[in-house]
Amino acid sequence: MTNLILRDATEADLSAILAIYNHAVAETTAIWNEILVDLDNRQAWFEARQARGFPILVAEIDGRIAGYASYGDWRAFDGFRQSVEHSVYVEKDFYGRGLGKALMAALIERATLGGIHVMVAAIEAGNQGSIALHTRLGFRLVGTHHEVGKKFGRWLDLTMMELKLGD
Repeated sequence: MTNLILRDATEADLSAILAIYNHAVAETTAIWNEILVDLDNRQAWFEARQARGFPILVAEIDGRIAGYASYGDWRAFDGFRQSVEHSVYVEKDFYGRGLGKALMAALIERATLGGIHVMVAAIEAGNQGSIALHTRLGFRLVGTHHEVGKKFGRWLDLTMMELKLGD
């Protein structure tokens, strides 16, 4: 990839992150929200992740933010503090270039170094590309919840995967 830089996100990246997020809301089933968010929303999200010590990584190509990845609490109870659920999104102009894999590999490394025990993936069951990527990265299929969400007028299934990082 031409001049790919993986780095921690800064507040200056939030408008690009916002655009990628809102595209996923409006055009895909990767995010099961239906309402576009504003910059204040992404600012609050950014600050909440920073306050918890969770990484937000961006993929930058030739000065342009091409994708981002992060993780947060899987469940908000003390007993789950070493398990996280992650998200990875690539800007539509950069699909199919391996950015998702690069971001995920970097995020897995950060999680391992951060003492995370398990990473959880919740993937729309029809997103075979994401399921295949997670499988290649060592995630195992846990199961599928059927018709637990609805978007674009149709019921959606949610495939659950997990990656154990350490003892």
